[in-house]
Amino acid sequence: QTTSSTLKGAIQLGIGYTVGNLSSKPERDVLMQDFYVVESIFFPSEGSNLTPAHHYADFRFKTYAPVAFRYFRELFGIRPDDYLYSLCNEPLIELSNPGASGSLFYVTSDDEFIIKTVMHKEAEFLQKLLPGYYMNLNQNPRTLLPKFYGLYCVQSGGKNIRVVVMNNILPRVVKMHLKFDLKGSTYKRRASKKEKEKSSPTYKDLDFIQDMPEGLMLDADTFSALVKTLQRDCLVLESFKIMDYSLLLGVHNIDQQERERQSEGAHSTSDEKRPVGQKALYSTAMESIQGGAARGEPIDTDDTMGGIPAVNGKGERLLLHVGIIDILQSYRFIKKLEHTWKALVHDGDTVSVHRPSFYAERFFKFMTNTVFRKNSSLKSSPSKKGRSALLAVKTAGPTAAFSASQLPSEKDETQYDLRAARSYPTLDDEGRPDLLPCTPPSFEEATTASIATTLSSTSLSVPERSPSE
Repeated sequence: QTTSSTLKGAIQLGIGYTVGNLSSKPERDVLMQDFYVVESIFFPSEGSNLTPAHHYADFRFKTYAPVAFRYFRELFGIRPDDYLYSLCNEPLIELSNPGASGSLFYVTSDDEFIIKTVMHKEAEFLQKLLPGYYMNLNQNPRTLLPKFYGLYCVQSGGKNIRVVVMNNILPRVVKMHLKFDLKGSTYKRRASKKEKEKSSPTYKDLDFIQDMPEGLMLDADTFSALVKTLQRDCLVLESFKIMDYSLLLGVHNIDQQERERQSEGAHSTSDEKRPVGQKALYSTAMESIQGGAARGEPIDTDDTMGGIPAVNGKGERLLLHVGIIDILQSYRFIKKLEHTWKALVHDGDTVSVHRPSFYAERFFKFMTNTVFRKNSSLKSSPSKKGRSALLAVKTAGPTAAFSASQLPSEKDETQYDLRAARSYPTLDDEGRPDLLPCTPPSFEEATTASIATTLSSTSLSVPERSPSE
């Protein structure tokens, strides 16, 4: 109900204050109690000795777990001044909401961050998730899970509006010729007639199977990196009893783009590039599966914008932008009810709401057997880290490395399976054993484990808290 401009203004004022205030506090290790801190500051419209005057109604701004989120931003290589500049310097841009969730989405003008309104339950769940999320990121910086940079709440006129700041998976400067929201479920998973009439519709699983029966082909290295990343992410999601998440997939077709350009009279390519003087995206699809940025390596994403090089059934060169979205759904009572009811009416296995282990299994199989395929004839990149795989796209003309005649003649029939996959070490390339437990702990166990590890590394004793607190 709050007008959009008021909300945008309040978010920018609040974040400006809280990040600035935090930078005066010394860096230190994240402690268990940091995950439960909520800081609150009042912004009267006439201003106060702490806050500036503004044209909106009085509001209160709450920041959840500020120290923990500061740590996450640091882990993702985001400096406080860049974060402030991106979020507060220019007006936020409202996106037309694609989801059924009814959330509002804003993107920062430099395309780096998405701000999404979340329901009370989702915000609460994210807060509970933080210790485990922290544990997972420490072990595994390469992930396609959403990267959460901040959780805030604007209280105004008796309303609470909670927003989360996340990475932007689909940069607006790259034209997405196709967009998919994939869950690995086939029941009613087709874009509606109304959706298809949009200028840039988001298609679903059945549309993908119909329009791209050959799937998307990746070179062997990229494919195995992607499979490992998806596998770990699915196991993590399952351990938190999370489900109903989707893979958001944006497909930029390089060859189609070139054809469009020629037909338009080959006007300059500068509109495709990011504005000059801006750093590469913080979090790109390619990095999510290779983890380069997390280890402080330079990112060379000028010509691919961080997309993952792939080929479609026609042999056209593509860049894929992918990420897992909507992970703040916990498989609690409502979902159980929804599944039981749907299962009575339909075949339970095709329904999108499912118990977490089944959901993860089905999601993983669909992505690794139907959506992404290994193309043995594509040359893998020579570099150990696979960084220069990005450049393969630049150097190869439409005919060079990607000609249709080189596409595999018979499909690669390897079935990837989430359970069997548990046994293979996923960080072998870095000489580290797989750190994920073989059977994911329950949410409570994971939290207690992370409490134990946090506390063992500090000599502080934390006062016992009752669950109600």
